[in-house]
Amino acid sequence: MRRHTRHALTSTAPPQALYDLAADVGRWPAVFAPSVAAHYLERGELSERFRLWATVGGEVKTWVSRRTLDPLNLRIRFDQEESAAPIASMGGEWIFEVREDGGTDIVLLHDFTAVGDDPDTMDWINAALDRNSPLELAALARIAELGADAGDLVFSFSDTVTLACTAQEAYAFVHRADLWPERLPHVGRVELTEDAAGVQEMEMDTVTADGAAHTTRSLRVCRPGERIAYKQLVPPRLLLGHSGVWEFTDSGAGTGARVTAEHTVVIDPAAVEEVLGAGATVADARRHLREVLGRNSRTTLELADRTTAA
Repeated sequence: MRRHTRHALTSTAPPQALYDLAADVGRWPAVFAPSVAAHYLERGELSERFRLWATVGGEVKTWVSRRTLDPLNLRIRFDQEESAAPIASMGGEWIFEVREDGGTDIVLLHDFTAVGDDPDTMDWINAALDRNSPLELAALARIAELGADAGDLVFSFSDTVTLACTAQEAYAFVHRADLWPERLPHVGRVELTEDAAGVQEMEMDTVTADGAAHTTRSLRVCRPGERIAYKQLVPPRLLLGHSGVWEFTDSGAGTGARVTAEHTVVIDPAAVEEVLGAGATVADARRHLREVLGRNSRTTLELADRTTAA
């Protein structure tokens, strides 16, 4: 038996801005509270496949979806190719409808079946959609209504470095974040748990260059030896969202590992002057984040190289 759900929200933002946010799955972990990590498997102009990790019913679940993008009619169709139990199948559609007053009706449709067609399981899936879908709709509206170009507020950047150590050694250094207080000077405390294989929850105390202390909580999805994706559950004051990916490859010819550290952030424009001072702009915040987050990642990798060489 297939069940259908419909969730909707009216936003004052233009439909194109909302569609653009929903269309870019790579930004979802920084934009949507339930999304933890996303990895493209195929990506074309109007169709794509990707693996997504998200919190569902208090657990991190993963599945593979295919989407068809319709930018002309502002619609996105999605169907799971590989679902996570107890979901047997799921599909749906994002629809962005222009209102006469200039706003947008955002509609999110789902259709699904449950393993074994169990009624209690169907109700559990329905309840999970009732929790997550309004959060996703509200996040789209919130960011698109901030009064600045979403392309300025939501952006990604990366650094790639070549190390003397192997990709496996670099991966192990980042993976064992519980040892960071002994290895990284700006890290004071780390609590790391891994209740499900490959999914870590981390709480970390850090000290910035100006002496300010920060506590962050993150979820991390680890693919051994290859990549670690993470999402900050409580981002710092300047940000509404922050996610990232570490990717590890051996560069070949005995030259060590190539490691890319990528960040995706959502700036909170209301916090820019509070954090950076009177007169600071979103452009200043972009430069600040690029410098600070990029430097932290590069410092971590430099120390990984030194530690594995010692």
